[in-house]
Amino acid sequence: MTKIEINGARLAYDESGTGTGTAVVLLHAGIADRRMWRGQIPALAQRHRVIALDLRGYGESELPPTPFTHHDDVIGLLDALSIEQAALVGCSFGGRVAVDAALAHPERISALALFGAPVSGNEWSEETEQLWEELVGDVDPEDFAATAAGEVRFWVVGPTRRPEDVDPELIRFAEEMDRRALAAEQALSAIDVGELDPPAIDRLGELRVPVLVGTGADDLADIRRLADRIADEAPRGVRLPDVPDAAHLLPLERPTEVNPALLSFLP
Repeated sequence: MTKIEINGARLAYDESGTGTGTAVVLLHAGIADRRMWRGQIPALAQRHRVIALDLRGYGESELPPTPFTHHDDVIGLLDALSIEQAALVGCSFGGRVAVDAALAHPERISALALFGAPVSGNEWSEETEQLWEELVGDVDPEDFAATAAGEVRFWVVGPTRRPEDVDPELIRFAEEMDRRALAAEQALSAIDVGELDPPAIDRLGELRVPVLVGTGADDLADIRRLADRIADEAPRGVRLPDVPDAAHLLPLERPTEVNPALLSFLP
């Protein structure tokens, strides 16, 4: 692990590989941290310079009480590492940050690979809100252990599987990451975190780079529909088939399916 100062904050990252392929930055889900990419880094590092970043406030990255935007931090990382262009691989919230970075700084991004990604400006359907009530219900937000268990039930197990259908080690690891992420989100709620303006949801046609979009077959219907929309509206979008028996943290849960798709896609 290395820390580097980006826009006034010390951010943590891991770097691997010195390959001749494109530099690749891995951006984690909002319920996770950079450790979720443990299944991708060895495979990608054979051909690429790979940087797995903890977004500001998450994992081992710091959170000074000053305004910032996550997508500008990504570009700040490229500047600090003297990387002119990079491909961004994002899962869930990390995918949202990746899309925002590509829209705000199009000359710096060479490709996007998005897994279970929302985009800024998107609103959840009533179906998803009701599903949360059915699967999780009311949880004390101050109880990080209970909240993490509920979020992992909702996102990592997913609406169409039972917890006993999922690897218990995956559930344990996801809950451990999410407890830390919940502390990060609580701290972030007191900071002025900037948003892309206008947001990405109506600007997908501006994405001029190749865009690979994938989801797990057991992820939320909202996420799978949004993946269809991203692939349809991005001029160079490609939609992967949904991966069976996988939900929201697709790269962590199914690296044997995700890695070959990434290796064939990334320049």
